[in-house]
Amino acid sequence: MVLLLHGLGGSRVSWAPQLSGLGAVASVAAWDLPGYGASPPLDGPTTFAALADAVAVFADEVGADEVHLVGISMGGMIAQYAAAAHPDRVASLTLLATSPKFGLDGTRPDEWRAARLAPLDAGQEPIDFADRVLMALAGPSITNEAMQGQREAMARITGAALRRSIDCLVTHDSRPILPSVRAHTVCLVGDLDDETPVAYSQAIVDLVPGSTLEVVAGAGHLLNVEAPDAVNLAIRRQLERSHR
Repeated sequence: MVLLLHGLGGSRVSWAPQLSGLGAVASVAAWDLPGYGASPPLDGPTTFAALADAVAVFADEVGADEVHLVGISMGGMIAQYAAAAHPDRVASLTLLATSPKFGLDGTRPDEWRAARLAPLDAGQEPIDFADRVLMALAGPSITNEAMQGQREAMARITGAALRRSIDCLVTHDSRPILPSVRAHTVCLVGDLDDETPVAYSQAIVDLVPGSTLEVVAGAGHLLNVEAPDAVNLAIRRQLERSHR
């Protein structure tokens, strides 16, 4: 079973190219992060530890004892904690456009948080600023169809849910736990990704034993829809490796 974890501004429909492209070779399920789309919020605070446990619960709900875990951006952060907290449940780990810590480039958490909460504080909902956010994240070759799919994904997020995720994201620092990750790990990142640049993925690879890095030419931060063939191939290779 392949489990797909979307990013901060996504939802389960963000994964259309993977849901359609991998269905012939594996069972594939994409979650709505707790509080997003059709998913109820967590009972307690939104923390990475709680979200890691929620991944295990989701795996139970879809009937998977062991999963090939794929996460992009914030979903890739959650996947790191899930792989460390539930090692017997994670057969492989594929991390897209993510990082081992918030603010590796020196970004101040309070300033980043305030900038992203500003439109919510002004009464807007995520769909109201989706175009501005997505255009800033995407590489120049993204198709109109892919961009529309990401708008639809962002339209399924409430302001309250996004606020909880923003508050959680600035606490991210998985560096202490990454050396304990046992699942075979592959990191993919676009060479045009300014949000989580190549150095961030390299920092993960430096900490996870046996992990590898793949840099995708011409792609920005919305990697799974900008370069779906490269992403699907990487996931297929993870599946094949586990069956050897």
